[in-house]
Formats: sequence, C-alpha cells, structure tokens
Amino acid sequence: MNCNRCNSENTVKNGTKYGRQQWICRDCGKQFIEPFRELSNKLPLILIFDIETAPMQAFTWSLFKPRLSHENIIKDWFVLSWAAKWLFQNGTMSNVLTPKEALNGDDGRIIKGIWTLIDDADIIIAHNGDRFDIRKLNTRFIMNDLNPPSAYQSIDTLKIIRRDKTGFSFSSNRLDYMGQLVRNKGKIETDFDLWKRCCNGEVEALSYMEKYNREDVELLEEVYMWLRPWIKGHPNIGLYMDTNEPVCTNCGSFEITWGDFYYTPAGKFSTFRCNSCGSVGRCRTTALSKGKRESLTVSTAR
Repeated sequence: MNCNRCNSENTVKNGTKYGRQQWICRDCGKQFIEPFRELSNKLPLILIFDIETAPMQAFTWSLFKPRLSHENIIKDWFVLSWAAKWLFQNGTMSNVLTPKEALNGDDGRIIKGIWTLIDDADIIIAHNGDRFDIRKLNTRFIMNDLNPPSAYQSIDTLKIIRRDKTGFSFSSNRLDYMGQLVRNKGKIETDFDLWKRCCNGEVEALSYMEKYNREDVELLEEVYMWLRPWIKGHPNIGLYMDTNEPVCTNCGSFEITWGDFYYTPAGKFSTFRCNSCGSVGRCRTTALSKGKRESLTVSTAR
C-alpha cells in the first residue's frame, strides 16, 4: 500500500488500530490506517467534538436551593471554547475566546467555526451531547443569527453507557473515569477557579481551557472506539457507502462473518459479526419462507 503522505511504496504493516490494519512508511515515517477498499471516500464524515461554557452569573439571596428569576441574571452563559476532530483523521481543531471577548461574553467569532464543522458532518459524537452540547450550541447559533446546520445523526456516548438493558454499570459514567478505564489516564486536572479566571479574561487560563478542551476530544475518540461494537442503533454506515455488498452497520467494513439467526416475535434473520470492529448485526430481510410467514401467529397479550 502506498503512503498517503509521500506516495512511497516502501511501506510495511505495523499492527492494527481500531480493528483496521496500521502501516508505516519507511521513507517519511508516516503512520496511517488502511482504508476500506476504494470506498473510503464514501464513508460518512464523523465529527467528535466538545465545548466548554462560562457559568451564568446571577444575584441570589441564599446558597441553599435558590430558585432564581431571569431578572437575577447579571451575565448570561456563553461558549468559552470548542474542540473537534474528524474520526480517524490526524489533527484536532479548536478555538477559544480572546481576553476581550471573554470579558464581554462575546462568542460570535468562535461559534461560526464549530457551526461550519457540524454543518459539514454526517454524524456527530459528544459525551452528554444530546442534553448539553447540542442544545447549548443551538442556543448560541440562534443568538448569533446563524441558521440551523445541515441534518446530521448524533451519537451520545453517555446515553450509550446509561442505556437500559443494553447499557453498562460502570462505577462512574463521567468521561474522566472512562479515560482511566480505556487508557489508564483521565482528563487533565482543572477546578472551578479556571472557569472564573477565563471569565476574567486571563490569557493563561484561556489557553489552558483550550488545551483541556482538545484533550477531552482526543479522549472521547478512544472512548467511542472502545464502545462502538456495543452500540445498538448505531447510525448505519452502509447507508453512506456506494456499494451493494453487505457491510458492518457500525464501521462499514466488508469483513463480516455470517452466523446463526436472530429471532423476533414474527421474524427470523441471519446474523453477522464484524471481523474489523467486533460488532454484531443482522440482515434486514427475513429468512422465513412465505409459507412460514403466513402460518405464524403472534400474541396479543400485554
């Protein structure tokens, strides 16, 4: 396989990563992952991202369970920084407010960057993204007079972990704990003082916030890849690929092995296991004959 940097043929296999063959170029030293045949350019654009927001500042009469009105707001929340990367691609993108922007609560400049990435993406991945990141960004998009980004599918790794029956029972569902399980290293250290310093426009604090944000995204990619074989209802990668061959729904690999059957109350379907990512799936068409389908009965009990 030719190097995707210098096009040299002097490449050798160098183990596997994420269930795909990894190569190294002996001429330029570039390490790269083997694409899925020539259809790699047909795979969906998958964006992993994370945002950091400033806390809301408000007047309060008490520290014990205060119920505040919007009239108590001194300074509303805003986005301090964002970080993102395309799955399997090198390089993490990010942006952070300037000291002046932080003091003014003006995130208009940096919001346009993350809007463009989400607008380009087919699938987005975030930890607690459905309840936090996406809703927060939508708020800042409309507040900054931006249109809705193009349609995308969302993968929320926190939802996957917490899901009933098909989820897990980890001691903690936080991304920091997931990092300790996946790579024996959690998130970089922070405390609430960092957010206060960022709101005060301190250059060093804002720079550290961007670094913290970028580290979260790189950690999230590893957590997602760890969870991917277990994700039921994963966006079907095969829908994005220009092929009539069966592929793994979770990763798009052609390397699948057909096995036994999966049964529903009124159906029987051939199942497969992906040899690349390890996930399991089934055929969409039933393995039952027409006669068997017509003779089946189903319960009406509730």
